[in-house]
Amino acid sequence: GKDYTVSKFNRATQAVRQTGSAFKIFVYLAALEAGLETEDTIVDEPVSISGWYPKNYTGRFLGKITLRQAFSLSVNTAAVKIAEKVGRNKVVAAALRLGITSKLKFHPSLALGASEVKLIDLTSAYAVFANNGFPSWPYGILEIRDKSNRLLYKRSGSKFSRLVKPSVVLDIQSMLQSAVQVGTGRKANISLSAAGKTGTSQDFRDAWFVGFSKNLVAGVWMGNDDSTPMKEVSGGHLPALLWARFMTEALKFTPM
Repeated sequence: GKDYTVSKFNRATQAVRQTGSAFKIFVYLAALEAGLETEDTIVDEPVSISGWYPKNYTGRFLGKITLRQAFSLSVNTAAVKIAEKVGRNKVVAAALRLGITSKLKFHPSLALGASEVKLIDLTSAYAVFANNGFPSWPYGILEIRDKSNRLLYKRSGSKFSRLVKPSVVLDIQSMLQSAVQVGTGRKANISLSAAGKTGTSQDFRDAWFVGFSKNLVAGVWMGNDDSTPMKEVSGGHLPALLWARFMTEALKFTPM
């Protein structure tokens, strides 16, 4: 929020909002783990799933494209096709494994981020790919002391097992970089190492950009608390610009 005295509700850790295409990272993770490859092709065309017709943001269809292009350009029909081919259960499993704690809808629109998640969870999930497949679970407390300065609690580092195998991590990192360099996230292109994904929910109610550069991960969400539409704010515009401004400054003080 903008002012803690006005509202103590934490939009980063408490709010649950639709992620739009930022959720597609789990679709493509499930696809790569199922044996598909980034340069495999898929046809962007009208598709119907049980009477539901997903539409692309641009309103156009591109025909045969690679999975990398589909991800970078955030092609909705391709994501839905891939999720249906791989299995929605595997997409859900991938999201839960990487730290999504919200209940996910098992509708075909799952692939397009119709479920509501927390910003901190989604950012933590992207951190897995910045951390070479290992989790980087968020925390807010380093230590607790009483008024006598007696240590009551101190956070200690923990060893976690790898969540994503190295070859898949490299593919996802590459696709996220492509999204920033030539796709919907170009306004976040601060360096060759910048990687991330945009997300925009229906009627511009939510706009996201989540990504990383070097060893810093950040997630941006914009929206109205009452879920009223914004004035055509998409993830590839203001969130990507804000992410780029923040990261440019923050990385000045961050070790390589």
